[in-house]
Amino acid sequence: MRLAKGPVLANLGRVKKQLWLWLTLALCFLLVAAPAAQAPAAKPAAKSTPGMELAQTITTITGVAISPLLGAGAYGAFKWFQAEPSQRDKLPWFAQVWFWFPALVLVGAVALKDTGGVVVPTALKKPLDVAEALENKVSGLVAAGAFVPLITSVFGSDAVQQAAAGSPLLASLAVSGVLDLLLLPFAVIAFAVVWLAGHAINMLILISPFATVDAGLKAFRTFLLSTVTVTGFVDPMTGLVWSLIIILVSYLLSGWAFRLTICGTQFIWDYFTFGRTRFQPDARGNAMFLARAVDKVPLRTYGTLSRNESGQLIFTYRPWLVLAPRTLTLPVATYAVGQGILHSEIVTVDGEEQAAIFTLPPRYSTHEEALSRVYGWGAVRDIGVIAGFKAIGRFIAELCGFGAKPAHAT
Repeated sequence: MRLAKGPVLANLGRVKKQLWLWLTLALCFLLVAAPAAQAPAAKPAAKSTPGMELAQTITTITGVAISPLLGAGAYGAFKWFQAEPSQRDKLPWFAQVWFWFPALVLVGAVALKDTGGVVVPTALKKPLDVAEALENKVSGLVAAGAFVPLITSVFGSDAVQQAAAGSPLLASLAVSGVLDLLLLPFAVIAFAVVWLAGHAINMLILISPFATVDAGLKAFRTFLLSTVTVTGFVDPMTGLVWSLIIILVSYLLSGWAFRLTICGTQFIWDYFTFGRTRFQPDARGNAMFLARAVDKVPLRTYGTLSRNESGQLIFTYRPWLVLAPRTLTLPVATYAVGQGILHSEIVTVDGEEQAAIFTLPPRYSTHEEALSRVYGWGAVRDIGVIAGFKAIGRFIAELCGFGAKPAHAT
C-alpha cells in the first residue's frame, strides 16, 4: 500500500502551518493591543475601553459560531432591549425585532423537538434533524458574511477612540479603521473553525440512530454556549481567554469537522433530491468516503475509487477538496458491496469477517449490484440491520420448519 505525494506547495501540512502562523500573529496582536489600550484604572466611570470591547467582540463571535441562529438572535435581542427606544431603528439588522424575534421562536421550536426527541421515533425525528442541519448551514453562512464584519468594528466607536486618545499612534489607527481591518481576518477564521466544530454536532446527530445520543450532543453544545456567555458577562477578559481556548481546540479539530461536514452535506443532498433516481455507477470511477483511516489518509476523506491499467484499486482525493490530487493504492483483498438500510458500504471479506473500507452516499441505494459489476466483484452482501433482520428471519423460519434445506442420504 502506498500513498503518492502531491507538489510541495500544495502540501496540506504546510497550509495548516501557514494558517496557524496567521492565527498566532493575530493572537499576539490581540494580547498586546488589548492591555495597551486600556484606560487608566483611576477612571471607573469610563464606559468602554479598546481592550474590553475587543474581549467582548471575540467572545460574541465565539458564542454565535457555536450556534449561529441562537447566538445572533440572543445578541440582537440584548442590543435591542439595551438601546434607548428612540435609537432602536438605527440598530443593525440582527438587533431588529423582525429578525431576532422569529429567530428565537425558531430556536424554541427546535428545543421542543429535541425535548421530545427521546420518545419520538427516529424515522419521524431524522427529517427534522436534517432540516435543522440545513438551517445551521444557512445561518452560519449569513453570520460569517453579514454578522461578523459588523461586530468587528470595535475601534471605531467614539468611546473607544476617546479611551485610545492617550496614545497618538493607537488613536490614529483607530480613527483610520486599520485596527478593525487587522481584526477582521482573525474574526472570520475564528468564526469558521468554531462553526465547523459546532456544525459537526449536527452531522453526528444525523449519523447517530439513538435519540438519547442526540439529546446528549445537543446538551453539550448548549452547555458550551452557556459557558461562553456566562464568562463573558462575569468578566470580559475571562470570557476572552475561554473563547481563545475554544478557538484553539476548534482549529485542532477543523480537519475532522470539515470531513464530517462534507460527508453529512452529501448525505443530506442525496436524501432531499432523491439522488438515487439520477445516479448510475460509472465504470471510470465512483465518488465515496473512506470508512476508516488507511495509510494516514483520514476517516471520511472524500474521493473517487477507480482501477488503473494494472487492475489495482486506486482512491484519488484532494485534501480540503481544493489542494493537489493524491492517490492511495488499496491492498489486494476480497472486496464486496455491502447493502444497508440508511447507506451501503464497500467491505473487505475474510471468511466470516468483513470490515468496512468505504462509505457509500445514499445515491448508491438500489445500485449496489451494478456497482459490484463495475469493479468485478461477487454478490452483494447484507450488512448492519438488514443482515441482522435476515438472520433472525432465517432462524424463525427454520424453527418453524420452513426454509430448512432437506438432508440427503449418503
